[in-house]
Amino acid sequence: MSPVAAVIAAKLATLPREPGVYLFHDDTGRVLYVGKAKNLRSRVTSYFRDGTGDDRFFIPLLPELIADLETVIVASEKEALILEHELIKRHKPRFNVKLRDDKTFLSIKLDASHAWPRLLVIRRDNGSPGPVFGPFESATAARRTLHVVNKYFQLRTCSDVDFANRQRPCLQHQIKRCPAPCVLAVDAAWYATQTHLVTLFLDNRHDELRATVEAQMKGAAAALQYELASLYRDQLRAIDAVQKAQRIVSDDPINRDVLGVFRSGERIEITQLRVRAGRLVDVRSISGMHAVVDDAALLASYILRTYLAADALGEDETGGGDDPDAEVAPNAATPVLAEARARSNSSAIPQEILVSCEPEGHAFLEAQLRLAAGRKVVIAVPRRGEKHALLQLALDNAAHAFAEKQRSSGDTEERLAKLQQLLRLPTLPRRVECCDISHLGGGDTVGSVVAFLDAAPDKARYRTFHVRDDVVERRGGDDYGAMYEVLARRFKRGRAARDGTDDEASWNLPDLFVVDGGRGQVGVAVAAARDLGLHDLPIVGLAKERELTAGDRVVDRLYLPGQKNPIELRSHAAALGFLGHLRDEAHRFANRAREKLGKVKRFRSALDDVKGVSGDLKRQLLGRFGSVRAILQATDAELGGVEGITARHIRALRLGLNTAVPQTP
Repeated sequence: MSPVAAVIAAKLATLPREPGVYLFHDDTGRVLYVGKAKNLRSRVTSYFRDGTGDDRFFIPLLPELIADLETVIVASEKEALILEHELIKRHKPRFNVKLRDDKTFLSIKLDASHAWPRLLVIRRDNGSPGPVFGPFESATAARRTLHVVNKYFQLRTCSDVDFANRQRPCLQHQIKRCPAPCVLAVDAAWYATQTHLVTLFLDNRHDELRATVEAQMKGAAAALQYELASLYRDQLRAIDAVQKAQRIVSDDPINRDVLGVFRSGERIEITQLRVRAGRLVDVRSISGMHAVVDDAALLASYILRTYLAADALGEDETGGGDDPDAEVAPNAATPVLAEARARSNSSAIPQEILVSCEPEGHAFLEAQLRLAAGRKVVIAVPRRGEKHALLQLALDNAAHAFAEKQRSSGDTEERLAKLQQLLRLPTLPRRVECCDISHLGGGDTVGSVVAFLDAAPDKARYRTFHVRDDVVERRGGDDYGAMYEVLARRFKRGRAARDGTDDEASWNLPDLFVVDGGRGQVGVAVAAARDLGLHDLPIVGLAKERELTAGDRVVDRLYLPGQKNPIELRSHAAALGFLGHLRDEAHRFANRAREKLGKVKRFRSALDDVKGVSGDLKRQLLGRFGSVRAILQATDAELGGVEGITARHIRALRLGLNTAVPQTP
């Protein structure tokens, strides 16, 4: 028996029979798989027995891949479900299903923490009072909805800081989109009514909203308040336009979500239909890779992620076999569970969730949904009738979304193949990187390297490089010198990753490297690569240049090492179009990093160079004396009067500031 097998066998023999979570690690310590169990001993040992009937593809590979296993005991199955979810998000295991995180979707929050509420576009709720609507399937949909609300329902749009400091009404008031409560006397009851109408609109309670607005319009007209009546008339038109665009799919007025799952190999697509008062108001699709779990576990994970990210940690009133007074023993799970408890969920929970099969922990999930929503919530598997038709609609949408994404993926493959042929690349350029240099008057020099994977941004691999002014001068004092410095540092890490001396995979060299510029920049990049022995790295330059024969027309040209004539991007737009996006993204990222660096330098003081004095002490000193020079001129007794300042700090301040601050004669 190998040493690894002996270690695992010893751990298997001592596994507890308690509920908990187990983690399989490879020989590098990376988490391969995270699972939950009612009985840890029974569940984990089943992976190492023959004839278990588990047909997941990775099961036969486990004996060769697993180098260690870890278990965490929790108080109940409920805690195991939550902890599994959190650990999957944290470690992103190779063999767990990977769903796109809900934080990438936008929601709209009615911020009620202020006396005059306003709408905010958010990705995560900060816990402030007020309902949250969404998530929306795209940023465009969220902002379009917000635009409609701001146009027809008069809520303020300014920030709290602007609200507190405004002295006269802004443009929004002039175009009749805000009553300007910041400076004008606005009826609080009327504003509260507008807030309620916005809530009805965003909650898709359009029939109730229409009846309310119509009654208010008639009341305003009877009172000869024609301007107010016209406002309500415009609101009615907006409501009717939205309702007309929504498809009626059910005569049942309750709110429900319908979840459809489509599978093809290890790839999945989950579609969520949001039906409100019988109308289909939203469709959201999420992709998954390496889906080795069955539909029951997948749906449980999705429901937990979407509706119960924080609320699922509440106590189950029905008990469900759990001891409500049980305490969770301190262990490795505690920080993760505490982190989950600290987050809040922004998804509105419907009265009914229709699914194609019963999810794992069905009773537990229903109980937690009921606790989170404050009312009964049903998870049902329809077999016939109108609800079954809705489920079939969700399944059809999931299959369609999967096909569309596959088609888009196929188009990407075709474009990359054309690019490979055009540039005579040895491999398909799935990973492409681009470098750009940004500076301000020769200072604050920053280089950016952005990465695309399959013609789409791969932001986890974005990098910025700060270049010191003395380094730029040593390299020649121009953009070429800065670019050589940045690329030499980037390529050095890439060579180390290639040779195995740096195990950080994000530094692996790309299939194609692009520099923002023409022949000169390409020459610098080739020199930086060859100086490090990277003679086979494909490098091209992308430059925006004026077309002499067409006057002011600007075109993108691609420069290849050793080739005299550049390639016009326009003539190969289908294959090279994403390279323009890549270059623009590198430019944007470099400018943002340079602005951030400049801001840090502008707010830097001589106190930042004093060793041994913490940031809190520096803030206290500046708050007491007002400036660095005043601190330098203060006596030891005055400095000692600041809370937390010791004799050691005073000596450090004298030494550091006497050399950094010039003395006045």
